[in-house]
Amino acid sequence: MKFSAREDIIALTPQWKGERFPDGRPRVADKYLKKLEEMTLEEIWKPIFVKGYESQFEGRLQVLHDDGRKLIGRAVTATFCPTRPDLHEVTMAEGAAEGRHGTYNQWVIDSLVEGDVAVIDMYDKIYKGTFVGGNLTTAIHTRTKTGGAIIWGGIRDTEQMKKIDTQVYYRGIDPTPIREFELVSFNGVTRIGQAVCLPGDVVFGGGGGVLFIPSHLVAEVVDGGAKTHVKDDFGFEMITSGKFTTAQIDKATWTEEMLDMLLEWIKTDPRGEKYRDLDWTAEYDAARNGDPTDTQSAL
Repeated sequence: MKFSAREDIIALTPQWKGERFPDGRPRVADKYLKKLEEMTLEEIWKPIFVKGYESQFEGRLQVLHDDGRKLIGRAVTATFCPTRPDLHEVTMAEGAAEGRHGTYNQWVIDSLVEGDVAVIDMYDKIYKGTFVGGNLTTAIHTRTKTGGAIIWGGIRDTEQMKKIDTQVYYRGIDPTPIREFELVSFNGVTRIGQAVCLPGDVVFGGGGGVLFIPSHLVAEVVDGGAKTHVKDDFGFEMITSGKFTTAQIDKATWTEEMLDMLLEWIKTDPRGEKYRDLDWTAEYDAARNGDPTDTQSAL
């Protein structure tokens, strides 16, 4: 048993071809995290879902700061199970051999760097399952700056936590300290309710839940979401002016004429300025090779 082993993380994420952290996690570029701040959960969810990633969202969580803020960052994952004496001996011995100190939750938080989000499966343990309180939330804020935590379990010291500018999603509150639990995976596959998360996935908390974006899809998701947004802006104007019908705008595949008009609008309208670096080659290929009379819209 090894915790947060670089070779294991790389083996788990072979489709990621970019930069990695020293621990092996994919390091999705900051520019994509910033662009996600301007997007909605549905814009991000759609391109993932249509690729077959149907278990990436979980909405049955409470939120520490219910003020509309988003939580966006790179996942550090950990999975826990109920305590068992012989397993405890093995895990603590491995932790000591790796130079880790304190309790299991401290091991995870001590590993966080700027922009990280701790994604913790506490197997829905709330009584004696309070992964963080005031002190450890302060540590998360200090280490991650803009990050936070997703906890399928409990928290405590919420009055203290609410004074800290760090977002936390969680299942419940209990005054008991954390007890009787074992770490079984650190930066491996973890599950938050119905959602699966791998180390280095980009966490998107907002719109009523959390979404885990596979690292190798982030660039495509961001660009796809941006395309959806600008097509909506352009489409609303075209419908209002009577240049196109809703049936035309709602097609999954636009004609070349429509794409030409869209790109001209992006080029000349101030609302299109931030979309001028998008590549529309795939859309033109679909227009030429697909069936532009198909009225079935995308999800």
